[in-house]
Amino acid sequence: MAKRTAASIQADIAKGVFRPHTALSNMALGYYQSDAKAFAKTIFPICPVSLSSDNYYIFDKEDLLRDNWQRKPAYGKVDPAILSEHTESYVCVVDQMIMGIDNIRQTDLMRRQGPVTMDPRTQRTKTMAGQANIHQDVLFARAFFKPGVWEHEEIGVDSTAPESGKFIKFSNGNSDPVAIVDNRKTVMEQNTGRMPNRMAIGVNVYNTLKQHPAILDRVKYGGSTANPALVTENVLAQLFGVEQLTVQRSIMNQAKQGKKADMQYIGDPNGFLLAYATDHPSIDEPSAGYIFTWDMLGNGNIMPVLSYDGEPGTHATFIEGLMATDMKKTADDLGMYFRDAV
Repeated sequence: MAKRTAASIQADIAKGVFRPHTALSNMALGYYQSDAKAFAKTIFPICPVSLSSDNYYIFDKEDLLRDNWQRKPAYGKVDPAILSEHTESYVCVVDQMIMGIDNIRQTDLMRRQGPVTMDPRTQRTKTMAGQANIHQDVLFARAFFKPGVWEHEEIGVDSTAPESGKFIKFSNGNSDPVAIVDNRKTVMEQNTGRMPNRMAIGVNVYNTLKQHPAILDRVKYGGSTANPALVTENVLAQLFGVEQLTVQRSIMNQAKQGKKADMQYIGDPNGFLLAYATDHPSIDEPSAGYIFTWDMLGNGNIMPVLSYDGEPGTHATFIEGLMATDMKKTADDLGMYFRDAV
């Protein structure tokens, strides 16, 4: 039997005589989540910072919203108005993720001379970016979207005459979600001068609102047989009178490596957050929260992805990702959290 050469193997592959043990190049099972599901950066503005920690000014609303004008006395003057200020600080902590590539295995795949599913560097980078979204959503949920974070917190109950600090659950057909939200928006505006413009809702809350009679009654006349009225995120944003409404849909496996998968929604599926926030960092506008992001390498990239060779003898290449953020509540009176809404 003639000795096999690279040229003869390639010729047999082209003829279909020899089929190397390889993977398909046009199909693979990858449970990547859509970037559209990531919610961390949809509610509060990102504030790039040049230092890992620093201070920012807070001018007290009590002085800014007081009428400090006084009648000038004849031949005299009024006392100077006081504008109180103090500082708070942020601290960006660096998080890291590393994935390896076995170069020896990659050499074996190359020698098979068959199709390759994906460049391993590209695959690792894509995985890292997807998990960065998961990590940021986890940090957001811990910092903003859970009970015990905001001073103004209410709990949903089935009673049609709820006590202070409680509201009728949206899953109760006797509730009126629009009226409830309008009332709380008025409370915040009265206390801060700012009308809430952001709303983040859990997926169970969203599903309930889509079927709620008080919601359907408000939109039913906008549809036809050919184009029935649908309750979408945009429709809910208009009904609740907010500029932005997002549904917390991203999921994660909460089980450790080697354990049975435990898939859960990252954000509380039964809660919702009502808040006021700016679109961009501002010195003239308050915001309930900020996502401070530190450019730790000084190259303008807030999530750098780097590659480096492993130690001698490992025959490995490593892909490294870095991020440094501080998801900080900056104005407690500009956020309201509602738990057990359904």
